[in-house]
Amino acid sequence: MEQSTTPPAAQRSGRTPAASRRRQRTQEILAATRALFDERGLGDAQIEDIARSVGINRAIVYRHFSGKEELFALTLVGYLDELRTALSLADDASAVPAVRLQRLVEAFADYGLAHPAFVDCAQTLMRRTGPELLDEVSEEAALRLGRAMASCLGILTKVLVAGGASGDFHVTNPPALANLLYATGLGTLQLARVGLLVEEDASGAPQIRTIAGATAKDYLVRSAVALATAPVTA
Repeated sequence: MEQSTTPPAAQRSGRTPAASRRRQRTQEILAATRALFDERGLGDAQIEDIARSVGINRAIVYRHFSGKEELFALTLVGYLDELRTALSLADDASAVPAVRLQRLVEAFADYGLAHPAFVDCAQTLMRRTGPELLDEVSEEAALRLGRAMASCLGILTKVLVAGGASGDFHVTNPPALANLLYATGLGTLQLARVGLLVEEDASGAPQIRTIAGATAKDYLVRSAVALATAPVTA
């Protein structure tokens, strides 16, 4: 019988078998990390547990990632890729800018409420300054994270630019506002996750109230539209 001369996929891609195995193991570790994040949350997902779920020891995890921060950063890339898809599906270029913005913020809120580990992961990395984070992750990981964030923010920025062109929005720096909405959105979603509000009663004593995810989502939408439509003052 004549044997096929078609080379294996790894050879066709230019990767050696060892490189292919390493790539596969890296993806297995990322998948395990994501699964534990979604199941237990960021704080309870330990490196030992991640390694155990893949069937390796923690030392091997550190052969594939420079440290915990890089592992978290690349796991966040997966969340951001899903978020980009959700934002793309929510956007409708035929709608007026305010409606487009509303739908994007709603999609962001819905994703964050459904994936609290995404909010945790994003906020954990944002606590570090840019130089600190770059010192803790490889250049490749930083580039992948930057591209994933930029692709999500780019969808929002395009809507802000379109609103400015039509006269519906008054935004002098659309990319800056897109970043601001992302950061404040994460904070609001964290508040919704905690579910508690603190306020002062007439006597000055603190009172604890509750806040629902739907309420936090509504505040996010209304504040985003208000920021985009408010007249720019000198």
